[in-house]
Amino acid sequence: MTLRIEVKDGVALVTLDRPARHNAIDLATARELALAWREFRCDDAVRAAVVTGAGGRAFCTGIDRSADVPQPSSPYSLDDPLLAIGPKANDLWKPVIAAVDGMACGGAFYLLGEAEFIVASENSTFFDPHTTYGMVSAYESLTMAQRMPYGEAARLALMGTAERLGAARAYAIGLVSELTAPGAAAEVALRRAATLAAQPTEAVQGTVRALWAAHEAGRAQARAQAPALIALGNLPPDRQAELFAARKKRTPPLVR
Repeated sequence: MTLRIEVKDGVALVTLDRPARHNAIDLATARELALAWREFRCDDAVRAAVVTGAGGRAFCTGIDRSADVPQPSSPYSLDDPLLAIGPKANDLWKPVIAAVDGMACGGAFYLLGEAEFIVASENSTFFDPHTTYGMVSAYESLTMAQRMPYGEAARLALMGTAERLGAARAYAIGLVSELTAPGAAAEVALRRAATLAAQPTEAVQGTVRALWAAHEAGRAQARAQAPALIALGNLPPDRQAELFAARKKRTPPLVR
């Protein structure tokens, strides 16, 4: 199993448990995440959840590049296994808090975008590597554009690996709702989730659904365009692989 789930006092702690791969999501992990959210829908012992990553170095670094995801030949179709990894994609309306320690990049935004709010440690960083490796940042960008000022979302998406958004800046612009000491994000998020779990769950779920409704109209229209934009703008997979293999191991500047 690549996912650890612990339930205590109404709160489920969902941990991506692939620290050697910076908690990158392979196909098995994607299936486990979708299954977990769907099971929580019918589990009255779970009234709130926290999602985090193991190891302290990364929350999640998106899809595992070793994952083989065959694509249809039609330019009008796109198979993206990360589209179904979030709680909202699986019709879960119990509140979910994301706890970020370390890196959160690329496909991690599928999870962050469907959390109610984000708690992050002071050493956390956020970035989107798509453009650097010849890929269109479509789903990730539209998700972040709903959680950040437009200029900040554009900078994050367009700069690729050239820079990283630091936790302090992420907090200042509203992407992160609370900062913690290094290594303490999950602990603090669990305390916040315990407060949510203590409220009447029907009222909480209805409020989550109401908040999400504010996002849905624009989100649906933007997502409908994403497959075509990716098909038009992505470099061929072998060229993407070349760019990734040639990447330089350096620390990009941090936007504080």
